[in-house]
Amino acid sequence: MKRRQSYEGVAVAVPVTVPYVRYSTHGAHWFIGQALRALLDASGLDKAQIDGLTISSFSLAPDTAVGVTQHLGVSPRWLDHVPTGGASGVMALRRAARAVQAGDADIVACVAADTNHVDSFRQMLGSFSGFARDASYPYGSGGPNSIFAMIMANYMRQFGATREDFGRIAVAQRANALKNPNALFKKPLTLDEYMAARPISDPIHLFDCVMPCAGAEAFLVMREERARELGLPHALLRGAIERHNAFADDPVMVRGGWLVDREDLYAQAGARPEDVDFIQTYDDYPVIVMIQFEDLGFCEKGEGPAFVRAQDTRFDGSFPNNTSGGQLSCGQAGAAGGFIGMTETIRQLTGQAGERSVPEAQLGLVTGFGMVTYDRCLCTGAVLLGRSA
Repeated sequence: MKRRQSYEGVAVAVPVTVPYVRYSTHGAHWFIGQALRALLDASGLDKAQIDGLTISSFSLAPDTAVGVTQHLGVSPRWLDHVPTGGASGVMALRRAARAVQAGDADIVACVAADTNHVDSFRQMLGSFSGFARDASYPYGSGGPNSIFAMIMANYMRQFGATREDFGRIAVAQRANALKNPNALFKKPLTLDEYMAARPISDPIHLFDCVMPCAGAEAFLVMREERARELGLPHALLRGAIERHNAFADDPVMVRGGWLVDREDLYAQAGARPEDVDFIQTYDDYPVIVMIQFEDLGFCEKGEGPAFVRAQDTRFDGSFPNNTSGGQLSCGQAGAAGGFIGMTETIRQLTGQAGERSVPEAQLGLVTGFGMVTYDRCLCTGAVLLGRSA
């Protein structure tokens, strides 16, 4: 394994959520602006002190991050556009961390935002992936539901998982969301209700799917000593990995790039899976959550169903997962879905999670997963964040 510079001394702070709404007439620029304003208000910084910026958005076109600088009147000396969807939070943090370590930026704002109007989701799907479009659209199929139905059905055949196993994940996340004022779903969900929900694309049913919405997530990245100077509660970056197009020879996805690099991740932090106090998995569908439990070393491949039967994944349970409720119960604000685990983890490690706080948590794991094609997603990543002393 090639040696790399550690991430020691990098702090993440000021978790921001621009409240989600089901539909909005505002564009992505507006939500990005709201997120930046919230970062400044919460940190006490002046806009001129933000000298680094990363942006992730599906609905920003025709602009990229550089267009945002003009729109919002900022002049960063370091800029990045991270178009990796659900993996964007992890990857934005990795790049921002290296920028502050190198001195290319002092304080980096990492922002993800998207709007959602009546026809925006269909428009996005039509231009999302040439691979998916050419492989499936001519046959009357398209969009993530049909793709993940194939992944879920294959997993069920191969490893004996049942719909009840996936339902346990969704039900626990809804219980977490009831403690989160930012979650769009406010009604408890029972396993019976999950099982009785209408089918969408067999074997996927209604509560296996995220609800598209509009909103934003953001956080700041800086050196640890800078966070202390500013008096900002912060968490520390202990390790980070990313991988693209892993296991391309698998006929249908049953594993992701986390499996390739997880030993590197834990080695960077000097930790093992059993040291992790909570995990924020990217949760566009419960089957992907289960795959991550396996690939990140909490159980062996194929043992995911038995694992979720044995564990309580609520925030106060034996294995806290998606303590905010995740996208399945908060909503998926486009690319901001790749940031929701990051902002929640910062809250958990800085005493800002309120009623859903994981008791005495010291180490949190955040995953990223994005860019669906025909039979898999291409981008995976993960970070370990630790409580500051």
